[in-house]
Amino acid sequence: MKEKEKFIVRTDLALEAQEMNVKDDPSSSDSDGVEVHENEKNDIKITYVTVDEIGAERIGKKAGHYITLESQAIRKQDTKLQANLSKVLSGQLRKLLQDMGVDEKQRGLVVGLGNHHITPDALGPWVTEKVLVTSHLFELQPETVADGYRSVSAVTPGVMGTTGIETSDMVHGIIEEVKPDFVIVVDALASRSIDRINATIQLSDTGIHPGSGVGNKRKEISKETYGIPVISVGVPTVVDAVTITSDAIDYVLKHFGREWREKDAPSNALSPALNPFERKELTNEDLPNEEQSQAVLGMFGQLSQAEKKQLIKEVLTPLGHNLMVTPKEVDGFIRDMAHVIATGINGALHPGVEDGEAQSYSR
Repeated sequence: MKEKEKFIVRTDLALEAQEMNVKDDPSSSDSDGVEVHENEKNDIKITYVTVDEIGAERIGKKAGHYITLESQAIRKQDTKLQANLSKVLSGQLRKLLQDMGVDEKQRGLVVGLGNHHITPDALGPWVTEKVLVTSHLFELQPETVADGYRSVSAVTPGVMGTTGIETSDMVHGIIEEVKPDFVIVVDALASRSIDRINATIQLSDTGIHPGSGVGNKRKEISKETYGIPVISVGVPTVVDAVTITSDAIDYVLKHFGREWREKDAPSNALSPALNPFERKELTNEDLPNEEQSQAVLGMFGQLSQAEKKQLIKEVLTPLGHNLMVTPKEVDGFIRDMAHVIATGINGALHPGVEDGEAQSYSR
């Protein structure tokens, strides 16, 4: 009998890959090839993940440095927090450029990957429309350019399904012609958690695979491919139906677990029950024990997380229901996220642009 293929959770985030590895193997540690450090600035959680060759084998992500910014600025439509997110992104991007040996005079190329006609995949094209492009000024009117600005070009190569040309080949041709000193690639990603959709930005020095967010990897765009520094900026905008179903089941279990915990707690140990919309976010601490899980879900409750997801996949896939899903508010989310990222890129690439002025170039 043919052995069943093991279900692999799809994620483009190195942080999530490490989290899943630790969950599957609690004995693993930073010394196993992956170092994780957390920080917080302006209400934004910053996680630094460094992966070496050993760690790359363990978590399935390319060796290099990954910086993850987590914030609810976009989903809460909080303009003040979005401005803070842009500033933090600008600082992290500037530091990453310095670490890769890029100085303030070198020329940059911003590549927006994705399909302009499909909103969850339109992040890259929307960002390039808002980036401050200056290369033509340096070429035609250099005397008009003030100090603190560098030559920057931007391009949206489209996707293979509409152009018939491999995206990386188009980027390669542009690089050969324009000859930038470094490249920043912006693309939409996939996450294994609904909590991180449109709430996470990942920076890395490892490049990117166009189409990876929907499981359709193309040739990579990286330093190894083109011989110049390549920084990727990605935002998870989609999640698969298996993950949504699994997370929904977990939320149900957490709800029952919290109810049982509050019921069994002494009357003075917990505050009175709040309105459901005012209660604190459900966490893993709210998960019930194995016996309680079985009481709620029966046989399904006896399965491990991996087994649950494998079963959900086996049920949904033949029906054609294992979809890639995005929030219904995606239009506004992508517009705001493109503004945040473009503003961060403008501030990082042009030292002469003040924080307040960087916003004005992103409309």
